[in-house]
Amino acid sequence: MIRRRHVFYVEGYDPRGAEGYHRLFARELSRFVKTWGIEARLGELALDSEDVAHWTVETKAANWQTATRYEFVRFEHVIRAAARRPLVRQIPRTLHWVFDDLVGGALLRTVRAAWRFALHLILLQAPLLAWLLLTIAAGWGAAIAIERVAGAPLPIALLGAVAVWVALFAALRPIADRWLMLQVANGWPLMRDFARGRPTGYERPVEAFAAKLVAAARAGEADEILVVGHSAGGLTAPIVVTRALELDPDLGRHGPRVTLITVGSLLPAFALHPAAERMRAAIRRLAIEPAVRWVDCQARKDIMNFWDFDPVGGVGVEVGAARKNPIIWPVRLRDMVTDAAYDRLRDSQFRMHYQYVMANDQRAPYDYFLLVCGPVPVTEWAAQPDAVLKSFGERAAYERPEAGEARVGAR
Repeated sequence: MIRRRHVFYVEGYDPRGAEGYHRLFARELSRFVKTWGIEARLGELALDSEDVAHWTVETKAANWQTATRYEFVRFEHVIRAAARRPLVRQIPRTLHWVFDDLVGGALLRTVRAAWRFALHLILLQAPLLAWLLLTIAAGWGAAIAIERVAGAPLPIALLGAVAVWVALFAALRPIADRWLMLQVANGWPLMRDFARGRPTGYERPVEAFAAKLVAAARAGEADEILVVGHSAGGLTAPIVVTRALELDPDLGRHGPRVTLITVGSLLPAFALHPAAERMRAAIRRLAIEPAVRWVDCQARKDIMNFWDFDPVGGVGVEVGAARKNPIIWPVRLRDMVTDAAYDRLRDSQFRMHYQYVMANDQRAPYDYFLLVCGPVPVTEWAAQPDAVLKSFGERAAYERPEAGEARVGAR
């Protein structure tokens, strides 16, 4: 059983940062304790540097206790800086992203791979384009009215058009913020660049996290090292692990077991772009690496992930008989929450998408907090999730089931 675990959490494109995630973790830990009837103690947030933060959590059940160090990579300074860019810089990047996806073939490949995700992506792009086109059309109409009706000269008409465009654009900005339009507009171009290997600002945090991962493996103090990538973090976490393998090619061959787990991953959406060579190189490296296990969790009810999809062969990476990863773990979000909660969640795509890293209302074969704070190695959970769940009794007392084996690429 796992007594000491070291978690490296790689967030998605989320401006909340370390402080926001620590508050979220604290809130969800309380729910986890109630669901399983265990004891837990959460440590304070420590901002170690501009790139890394951490906290600790200790859990104790009837016959096990686990101490977890939870490292958090800090991308918030990059994300917030992108949001502060003038709109005259944000808008062209957004338009380039939309049309590059279309012309470059990424959108068509995504439709073929996962039509529900493609529809979600189109529904993210459509309001952005509508916002721009509506305000431009209003400005153009104002220019025509000023020139033809008021008889003003063309320069005055153009100034009026700009004024109308700016005013309407600003008036609709609260709606855009509420719908996370600008966060999406900034995030996708940045992550597209990251997948291609272009400078994004992510380089230093990734390097710092990879170095910490190597140091933790060499220290040998944990029983399990777990690298978690959620959402867009499913793109970044594999890059962290492959960089760690570059720093230490023997990672996973000495010291604690090392496992990468991607949950609700957006990785295929970026790897399907023809120019995403960096991303596909990382996938290829991990697919054949026997010393680092990779588990990919997918859920049918989350339209923001690629359900029933092979994140290796499906993105055009072929490694043949050398393939070792990943194990595909289908999870049921419906099992994790009450009926009333599920009725609320199903109307919120983003909230449903975050359930992977939040506490359950009820015991289920997938439980994020038990994965990162409990006694069972992640690969054992993935191999036989139902059997592992049944092995927990009152006050989460655990009796290890007979070993099972998960098949690579199995769904």
